[in-house]
Amino acid sequence: MSANSVALAYLVAAVLFILTLKGLSSPVSARRGNMFGMIGMAIAVLTTLSLTHNVAYILIAIAIGGSIGAVVAKRIQMTAMPELVAAMHSLVGLAAVLVAMSAFKNPVAYGIALPGEILHASNRIELFIGTFVGAITFTGSIIAFGKLSGRLSGKPLRFAGQHWVNLALGIAMVGFGIAFFMSPSWTPYLVMTAIALLLGVLLIVPIGGADMPVVVSMLNSYSGWAAAGIGFTLNNNMLIIAGSLVGSSGAILSYIMCKAMNRAFLNVILGGFGGESAVADSGDAVQRTYRSGSADDAAFLMGNASSVIIVPGYGLAVARAQHAINEMSHLLTEKGVNVRYAIHPVAGRMPGHMNVLLAEAEVPYDQVVEMDEINNEFADTDVVLVIGANDVVNPAAKNDKSSPIYGMPILEAHKARTVLVVKRSMATGYAGLDNDLFYLDKTMMIFGDAKKVVEDVIKALS
Repeated sequence: MSANSVALAYLVAAVLFILTLKGLSSPVSARRGNMFGMIGMAIAVLTTLSLTHNVAYILIAIAIGGSIGAVVAKRIQMTAMPELVAAMHSLVGLAAVLVAMSAFKNPVAYGIALPGEILHASNRIELFIGTFVGAITFTGSIIAFGKLSGRLSGKPLRFAGQHWVNLALGIAMVGFGIAFFMSPSWTPYLVMTAIALLLGVLLIVPIGGADMPVVVSMLNSYSGWAAAGIGFTLNNNMLIIAGSLVGSSGAILSYIMCKAMNRAFLNVILGGFGGESAVADSGDAVQRTYRSGSADDAAFLMGNASSVIIVPGYGLAVARAQHAINEMSHLLTEKGVNVRYAIHPVAGRMPGHMNVLLAEAEVPYDQVVEMDEINNEFADTDVVLVIGANDVVNPAAKNDKSSPIYGMPILEAHKARTVLVVKRSMATGYAGLDNDLFYLDKTMMIFGDAKKVVEDVIKALS
């Protein structure tokens, strides 16, 4: 292909990627947005293949990777989506590091230096940025994967002087990066890379489970910037554009997540909350009085209500109850009940987790309402069904100044006339905090597996 044809193809792919982001801004247009993304990526890949002579090797790699991806995609459960996303981010970071190493080892093959020439100063800066961002993304995403999948504890892991250690490592990493810039050689480059890999671990381990949605979106942003940095190294405009789109959208999403949690971004990065409170509150949770009921009680209350708001959480995903809850909603709607779903921006373990689950169950889009739009309606609602959610409906965020989540915007379920809470037990949520909502006079606890409880409600309604 000629240079003009390549530039035009990459431009078309870039426009399709932008249309992808626009499409993903709404559930109604998300499928169309995904289609634009697939077409854009196909154009970008085919265009890149036309520029190389090693097509056979690349096609073999694509076949292997594509086969693995297809198997994982067919086997993965919706509950495992957050850790899958984290795993994908780690691969993007690793790819950035490996490409940077390859470009440094053989800059002539990448067209960034002539035989016998030293790397240009701008290329050294690009390699430094792409490598350390990619390395931090790689190990940080692995730790996030471990926390989200339960292989590692979701509690913050802290030690004395942790911030000072991170600061010292950051300074050392930049120092070796400067040494690499001044005199490009493997020693400062590899030391800088090793420090960045360690920093990725140390930055994520002190972050508690309650902050994981922010971590996922943050790592998404990192992976984009890593890709963009390598795009500059390879003089690949498509990689620069795609990486910048991912990086900027991830940064915006991180800001939205932090705002939804009333958290400063730096505060999240410097260590999450929730590790200590579980110990302090667990004793109180046993002693406090709560009211419990059955699925039949829930069916009677919701079946005779005029309005019901359902608040889904991660427990819904774990129980795989999204299809059952949609069937229950249909039965309630047939009885004349106005049913809606209230979505908190950080419900679940990643941004948009609940939206994806409900879309999979084909819940009508007009029934799914975001927090800012529905909070004013709780006071006029007969019944709120909280199913698998905890921290996002905790009134302590508004009433208890000593609570670690004080100031965090919540779904104001406590304002409804009656609150039904489906949980397996009175255990604390992912943030490790007891929930005052469970002990209100208007609240009825219904214990059991979310799917089983909803199926029992369906039987009672039928």
